[in-house]
Amino acid sequence: MTSPNPPQPSYRAIGWLLAVPAFLGALITLVLPTGQTIWLSFQRGGVLSESTHVGFDNYGRLLGDGAFWRALGFTLSLTLVPLLVAVVVGPLLAVALDRAGTWPRRAGRIALSLAIVTFSPVGVAAAWFRSLTPEASGLLALGEGLRDPATAPGTLRLIIGVATFGLVCALATIAFLPALRGGTPVGSTVAVGGLVALAAIAAGLQTFSIALVLTGGGPQRSTETLALLQYHYAFRLADFGPGAAVATVTGVILGGLGVVAAIVVVASRMRLSLAKAATTGPSGLAPATSPQAPYAGPSGRPVGGPGAPPPPPSAGPLGSPPSAGPHGDPRTVGPFPSARSSGSPGFPARSSGPAVGIVALVVVVAVGVLLTWPWISGALSSDGAGAPAGGLRTQVNTWVPAVAGALVSVGVAYLAALGIGGLRPLGRRSEWLLAVFAPWLFVGPGPLGVANWQNMRDLGLLNTFLGLFPPLLVSVPALFVLTLLCKGLAERGNRDFFGSVVLPSLPMAGILAGAVALVNAQSLYWPLLTAQDPDLFTAPVAQMTQLNRFAGATPAVGLTTPLLVVVVALAAVVAAQLGYLDRLAVSTAKGSRPGGPAA
Repeated sequence: MTSPNPPQPSYRAIGWLLAVPAFLGALITLVLPTGQTIWLSFQRGGVLSESTHVGFDNYGRLLGDGAFWRALGFTLSLTLVPLLVAVVVGPLLAVALDRAGTWPRRAGRIALSLAIVTFSPVGVAAAWFRSLTPEASGLLALGEGLRDPATAPGTLRLIIGVATFGLVCALATIAFLPALRGGTPVGSTVAVGGLVALAAIAAGLQTFSIALVLTGGGPQRSTETLALLQYHYAFRLADFGPGAAVATVTGVILGGLGVVAAIVVVASRMRLSLAKAATTGPSGLAPATSPQAPYAGPSGRPVGGPGAPPPPPSAGPLGSPPSAGPHGDPRTVGPFPSARSSGSPGFPARSSGPAVGIVALVVVVAVGVLLTWPWISGALSSDGAGAPAGGLRTQVNTWVPAVAGALVSVGVAYLAALGIGGLRPLGRRSEWLLAVFAPWLFVGPGPLGVANWQNMRDLGLLNTFLGLFPPLLVSVPALFVLTLLCKGLAERGNRDFFGSVVLPSLPMAGILAGAVALVNAQSLYWPLLTAQDPDLFTAPVAQMTQLNRFAGATPAVGLTTPLLVVVVALAAVVAAQLGYLDRLAVSTAKGSRPGGPAA
């Protein structure tokens, strides 16, 4: 099916122009560092001595070394518990909340938001660090197993699974909820489930902070992950070659996962759209629509095009009635009359839905609180007040580079998304442009760390404030999300491009910028490499330094999550969840139509 308003050549040219900064940013901060990492993997030395070319010797030694295979197997094992939480608990809770109605669903979003804004890998590690003290009791007593090489791997797996339960469950549930309201719930849920599983595996493969703080890879290298093995070779032994070889192998795996994710997105013709907020009654259920809502076509899209009569004044801003079609709120709409209450199109509502949803939410929250109690109790204690990580300078080091880096990387991604998803430079094949960025979809700072550190050294930016800024000019995850959203908005819009695509997608760009800023601020890897001066420490680095320096002292668990930051971030996240994210809908192939801006 073709769009009634195909993109004109001038629009396509503007689309290419908007995508140029992202292509250049990817070339400078992704492609070139990747090539540099591969080149370094054929070298030896390079830090304290001259580098020498050794061919494939680093790979031969690496693949023939039991330490690599042990690290690979252990790293993969760390993904199992978070993966099960993401693909089992997440979708089940999403379905329960979706059936429960508006207010239980929104209450769930608020409760889950707290797990997102308070998560700090180093803070979690600091909480469990208390398990190594003689007075440890309760759940913390499990940490005693970290002392023995025989029990340390299993103990660390358990700690990571327990500590990340709330975060993983929250992110997975928030990802699955839009899939249940997009008009193709089964296909959308399967596609989103595949993406969530790939993301969980990719995140687990890059485990660094918790393992470094709690065990450092020990005892006897029994808890060494791939990221720690790379760090050990490149920065502890000062030998870039083997470290770059580990980074290359890790990057190949992550690149493969990213390519598979891009294929899922493009092959399923996935898109995001924004439903108009529905009016709800006291029960939280949307009222039934009149059977005379003629402007939603068979696919739920507004009927229009050249020569078509304009919609009535009561129609929504994009030519659809206030509640219509899979791009509207399916709880109120036409093609799915059985789902006019709290259920989604593929999962009709039942009278027991609210009770089931509330019980499921209470159970998950109770389990999350129980499992994160070591962090909660540590964060509420007054230990470590006035420590270096709590100082103003440390917080400036933490948040200024984090926020600035997020604004740049997400801003560049947003421009490209407007071009690729909104203006469609390649027509219906425009999403294939995401394949250019796909190998770096799941790549964090670790696999490119060796090359980026060398570049910072050559530029003289080590141990400087500028060196703390993340070396990334485009956020690939943000680019994917924003492109799918701009695509969905463009397909249903019959107004001007600015009003139908730019304005509705701008809040999502802001939400993603905030998310990237939180991730940047809590990251340990990059600031640990670039700042050795205590005056340049970020909060995670300062907290880790405190733990290493005062091994016998009770750590200050809440140093990386100061109360002011948590309150501001929570308020912003709750507002985003209720005012915007709760209106998102994910749909796949059914009813898709390529298109561009209105002529």
